[in-house]
Amino acid sequence: MNKTKILVVDDDKHITELISLYLNKEGYETAEVYSGKKAVEAFSKFAPHLVLLDIMLPEMDGYQVCREIRRISSVPIIMLTAKGETFDKVLGLELGADDYMVKPFDTKELVARVKAVLRRYDKDTPDAPNSIVVPNLTINQSTFTVTYHGEDIDFPPKEFELLFYLASHPNRVFTREQLLDRIWGYEFYGDTRTVDVHMKRIREKMPHEEVWSLKTVWGIGYKFEMK
Repeated sequence: MNKTKILVVDDDKHITELISLYLNKEGYETAEVYSGKKAVEAFSKFAPHLVLLDIMLPEMDGYQVCREIRRISSVPIIMLTAKGETFDKVLGLELGADDYMVKPFDTKELVARVKAVLRRYDKDTPDAPNSIVVPNLTINQSTFTVTYHGEDIDFPPKEFELLFYLASHPNRVFTREQLLDRIWGYEFYGDTRTVDVHMKRIREKMPHEEVWSLKTVWGIGYKFEMK
């Protein structure tokens, strides 16, 4: 059976070696690179199932690398940052990152995050629902595709799961806290703006239809409304 592959990107070789050591013990195959440019090159050659991506990198920073990866792939990305400002976290999420961890972090917690993200985006999960079909929109979890007005629309993993979850429960209102817990998991130490960022990106790709819409319930949260 082929191993799950993880690309570890950080300019500190000690950190990449330590992360790889723990991931290798868990049975993952890793590749280590130390610059943004090498990360983009390695992504195409190594074809990882997940990327651990530092923000502060030589040649290209983590934001640029994330943007380049998102142009060609929806592979989950966990960003690693020594910066704690909300702006940095939100920018990473807007570019399509799935999660982030602030340095210094516990390596065991990082491994737990990796497992959680991979578990959520395992398309071969046997009990995963197949698809949701409403007028002008098909969301297929088996193939991880969103078809809107006959065209396939690219969705990073977190946006896809958020859309699929809301559409799976039509007309049910979810608070931002509930969506954080369900989509990002209890191990995600984010704030509710994370949900708003992803909803904004989803809406930009799919304007509201006459028979359904992604509706904001002011003061509470969001729902997928069927009219």
